[in-house]
Amino acid sequence: MRLKITGKLPSPEHLKLLKQSPHYRDKSFQNLSDTPMISEDASYWKMTKDYFKGNKNGAPPKPLPHIATDLNRLHETAPIIVWFGHSSYLIKIDGKTILTDPVLSGNAAPLSFMVRAFPGANTYKAEDMPPIDYLVLSHDHYDHLDYKTVIKLKDRIGRIYCSLGVSSHLVYWGFNKNDITEMDWWQTKKMNNHMSITAAPARHFSGRGLKRGQTFWSSFILQTPTYNLYLGGDSGYDTHFAEIGNKYGPFDLAILECGQYNTMWRHIHMMPEETAQAAIDLKAKVLLPVHWGKFTLALHDWDEPIIRLLQQSKEFGLQVTTPMIGEPVLLNQHYPSSQWWMFQ
Repeated sequence: MRLKITGKLPSPEHLKLLKQSPHYRDKSFQNLSDTPMISEDASYWKMTKDYFKGNKNGAPPKPLPHIATDLNRLHETAPIIVWFGHSSYLIKIDGKTILTDPVLSGNAAPLSFMVRAFPGANTYKAEDMPPIDYLVLSHDHYDHLDYKTVIKLKDRIGRIYCSLGVSSHLVYWGFNKNDITEMDWWQTKKMNNHMSITAAPARHFSGRGLKRGQTFWSSFILQTPTYNLYLGGDSGYDTHFAEIGNKYGPFDLAILECGQYNTMWRHIHMMPEETAQAAIDLKAKVLLPVHWGKFTLALHDWDEPIIRLLQQSKEFGLQVTTPMIGEPVLLNQHYPSSQWWMFQ
């Protein structure tokens, strides 16, 4: 029995199109570099034991602080980014509203009692979102593509840009396939007369069930005549960051994952020090770290990612903005930098 929330793999006809991608080989999408799911010195048995053991500091001791921002009344004097925890954020730029990887239902797993959001981290709901001109989906994992959230937003979304194959889930959930643009790496699409989006490489994997690699994973580059933003999705560290930086940098802002890492799966998620290095490779003026602060998906302390990242960024001389959930970031005008995670 298929649960609606798990989505649906590409149909045979859809798969024929996906196989035309140079990145689809050996019956699945592939990374640029060899990318085992677990590191060579790890084992699934060790991972299972460590997860059962857990970490008492894996979640914050008190509800997280946040800022209540009326998203329908954002006054745009410069591009605005509002982070909702983990990898969900809204961008208001050139009069358009973009929402990325929204997970606003309170959990990031197929069953509602699994991977619950930290208290205080799920204050923003789908109902709080303004009309969305463009929805951007990096890949189909539950912590980036949430069925309950996108279903509630369905009638308020203009157009969807996503990685190859991800539309199979959306169409199964009732979205119009004509409103969805699937993209392969290095493809560029015009969103309107003054804004474009480019899909770029990432080092990760995909799948909402047992079968992996039938949909793709990407980062994205958002460009206007004035601004250049990097929307990172999920990725392990590799040479693609430097390649993207050389081709499309410098970036006014890079939004990069920083959290849910472990040496046992170091090829598919970056260590915080690698996140800082990736921002340098991208030639980013400012780094906004995401993929932390909402869910426990790894074994590290909940606030370890940001602490380690800031230590490394200081050595690099890299500017990092650390907004609270809901606190607006204004490009080139206001970069929140309080250490709000020390509230306990």
